Amino acid sequence: MSLMGTVIILFVVFFSIILHEFCHGYAAYLNGDETAKRMGRLTFNPIPHIDPVSTIFLPVMLIILQSPVVIGMAKPVPINPFNFRDYNRGMLQVGLAGPLSNMIFGTLLAFLSRFAGDGLVRGVLYYAGTINFILAFFNLVPIPPLDGSRVLSVFMPRNLRYRYDRLERYGIFIVIGLLLIRGLEWLFPLSENIASAIAGL
Repeated sequence: MSLMGTVIILFVVFFSIILHEFCHGYAAYLNGDETAKRMGRLTFNPIPHIDPVSTIFLPVMLIILQSPVVIGMAKPVPINPFNFRDYNRGMLQVGLAGPLSNMIFGTLLAFLSRFAGDGLVRGVLYYAGTINFILAFFNLVPIPPLDGSRVLSVFMPRNLRYRYDRLERYGIFIVIGLLLIRGLEWLFPLSENIASAIAGL
């Protein structure tokens, strides 16, 4: 892909990550928790969401290294689940809000690529859609603190949930380990197949 295409893709990845975190905060707000709003994180302004390593450095390096899996993360939106009107329902909705936002955005981008001809615009829309599906499915992997762990923990007995949530301190190392042993390579073909079907390829 050209330099311009790469820059556009990086912009889309950046926006997609911010959209993901905004939807977490908004879902928490709808469930009675105003923590994200009070801390200025219920916004599309990118500055409060930026983490230099996980938001910028990580996706740039993965693209430069031509990794089949491009992921990135913003600063997690702060929530206080004890403010939820219903703890389990709130955790479930907050956990699903981010990945669902990427699925919806990815579906829109892939669908728009149907009408973009055969040039750069079509390629960018299609690849950006694929990346959004990758972000969604990656975040649904049930490794704390990824969103999939929030969803799974809702269905666990309380004593097991506590032990499971304590894995969060090791989560980033587990994810890095999975990347190193290519344990997440399934994300790309799954996401590409879905984007291809929507794009009519």
